[in-house]
Formats: sequence, C-alpha cells, structure tokens
Amino acid sequence: MLSLHPSASAHVARRHRTLPPGLAMAGAAVAFTSLYLAAGALTPLLVSYKQQWGFPADMLNVAFAVYAIGFLVAALTFGSLSDHIGRRPVLIAALVVQLASNLLFLVGTDISWVIAGRIVQGIASGAATSAFTAAMVEFAPENKKRLATILGSISLSGGLATGALLAGLAIQLTPAANTIVFVVLIALTVLGGVTVIASPETVTRTKGALRSLIPRISIPASARREFIASAPVVAAVWMLAGLSGGLAPNMVRSVFHLDSGLLNGVAGFVPQAAATVIGLAFAKVDSRRAMTIGIYASIVGAVGIIGGVFAGSLVLLFVAQAIAGVGFGASFTAALKLIFPLVAPHQRAGIVAAIYVVSYLAFGLPIVIEGQLAGPLGDIPAVVYYTALTILLALISLFAQARLKRRA
Repeated sequence: MLSLHPSASAHVARRHRTLPPGLAMAGAAVAFTSLYLAAGALTPLLVSYKQQWGFPADMLNVAFAVYAIGFLVAALTFGSLSDHIGRRPVLIAALVVQLASNLLFLVGTDISWVIAGRIVQGIASGAATSAFTAAMVEFAPENKKRLATILGSISLSGGLATGALLAGLAIQLTPAANTIVFVVLIALTVLGGVTVIASPETVTRTKGALRSLIPRISIPASARREFIASAPVVAAVWMLAGLSGGLAPNMVRSVFHLDSGLLNGVAGFVPQAAATVIGLAFAKVDSRRAMTIGIYASIVGAVGIIGGVFAGSLVLLFVAQAIAGVGFGASFTAALKLIFPLVAPHQRAGIVAAIYVVSYLAFGLPIVIEGQLAGPLGDIPAVVYYTALTILLALISLFAQARLKRRA
C-alpha cells in the first residue's frame, strides 16, 4: 500500500485541519457516543417491536445477540486498520455503516430488518471503537488529553445507558418512538461524520494494512495465568450485561407483568450507568483489589437478580442489576490492567483479540441458548439457570485469584 512521507502527511493534516483541537475532540466524542446510544436504544425498542410485530420471544434474544457477532468480526479484522491507513478513513466508513443501520431500524417492518440492522450496527461499532478511542486523545489539545481519555472510557457504557433510558422514555411518551429515536440518531451520526471529515488526520500511513486485517488471537505465556484467572469473571459480567440488555427489558413485561416502555429503558440503563461510574471511580484502585471487589459484586448482583425474579420484585431486580454493573465496571477494568502490563507491545493486539472473543461470545451466545430454553422450561427457570451460570463462573475466578495472591 502506498505510504506517505511524514512531511507529506503533516501537509495533508494541515490542509484538512479546519476544526480546532477542542472542537475536533468534542465532535469525535459525539460521533463515538452515537454508536452506543443506538445500541442502547435497542434495549427497550426490541420489546416494543415484539409487541408490535408479534414474533416469538426467542427471536428477540437472537436480534439482541447478533450485535455481538457483527462487533466481534469487525473488531478482530478492522481493529488495528486505522494504525495503517489513518483514523479518518476508518471512522468515516464506520459512521456510514452506522448510518445504514439506523436507516434499517427506521424503515424496518419486521424482525428480519431488525436482525440485519443489529448485525450492521455491530460491524460499525466493532470497526470504530479502537479508532475513536485513539482519535479522541490525538485530536485533543495538550491540556485536555486526560479529558479525552475519560470520554473514551465513558462513551461506550455511558452511551448504552443513556440510549436505553431515552428510548424507554420516548416509548412511554409517544407512539412514534422508533421514528423519533432514529431520526435523532441519524442526525447525530451525520454531525459526527462532518466533524470527523473536518478534523485532522493524526496517523501517517504505513505498510501492513492488508496484513492487519488477519485476526491475531494469542495469549502469550507471560500473561496466560492471569488471563485464565480473569476469563471466567469476564465471561460472567458480560453475560450479566447481556441479561440486562437482552432479557431484563422483556422480563419487565413477561415476568413482572408491567407494560411500561420507561421501565424497559430503566432495566437497560441501571447496570450500564453503574458500570460507567465505577469504571471511573476505580481508576486508581489497586487492580487486584478491584478485581476481588468486582467478583463479589457480580456474585451478589446475580444472586439478587434471582431473588428479584422469585420474589416478583422489580425494585430488587434493579438494585441487583446496579450491583452487577459495579461488578462489571470493577472486574473488567481490573482484568485489562492486570493483563496488559504482562505482554510486550507487539503482543497486545493478540491479547486484546482474545479478551474480545471471551467478552462478546459471553455477551451473545448464552442469551441465544437461554431463548431456546425459555420455551420448554419457562421464562423464570431459564433466567435462573442463565444467572446461576454467571455465579459459577465468578466463583471459579475468585478461587483462581486467591491462588494467584498466595503465589505472589
């Protein structure tokens, strides 16, 4: 692939730099957040689609889970592409794909449109996430680099939480929620795309773009013990995130017999909001301690979810989801901080890919299986078995973490 001389790249960057750094950073943050606002909005909207179109409950689980497939495939193939061809081409392409997914949701007439839209949505998010996270820091003025890092860390879970809550509110207050939500998201995506186009290119083109498209999944020996100890709880918290996004909103209606778009949105908002706050609050907490806190929180949250289901208490369910969100924010962040220092820079892409595989398979696959079990077993037993599995996984990590402490 043709590469540019550094001086030529700098000239291109100056020519395209029509936005000041602060505005470029803010525009990238809006564009990045819009990806996850859209993903979060589907949390309550899927329940609305089910009521409107009358498709089987297990298809709701499929429509939720296929996002993980799109994300994982795109993240593994396009995750490092922007390091070779530049941030702007990858971000613009991802936002165009995201725009296509928003249009599919806007004009969709049955569940097949939604499934297609979710796959496309996952591809857009998977392709753009690492590029946006890097670009926000690179766009930012020198005195706002820390702010850009914080924006990158909260845009994902914060966008999911806000998208779920606002979509739920729209469902509660208007009969045209789907149109309102996706017209607004289309506008945000276009605005984000315009700011990216008008922002500078921060990366010099280098060779290896085609080679970067080949997924590299590896767990170096130096990090293997830590990865094995963390992987079960990483899977557990991502399963609980899938429960909150894919199962809990429908449970508001099927288990608690409440017909409320707002409560559906709250079911998706609570855990993600908790994860966002804890992820920031635990930034300076010792990683091993944060991991232990996260494991205990995920276990308590999962037990509380089961208790809320059996007690018929939506309040208990929401409290338990918040605790599970604490578990996610603490343990997943800790896992990254414990594993990354153990590998060399050239090995990080492979270990990140391995973490992505564990996370997004846990996010998507079990929820599809739960949907298949709900038919013969019933909604409540299927949710209980699903949640009990997360407890078992967290306990495995708790035991493994204790062994690592004894060896330290």
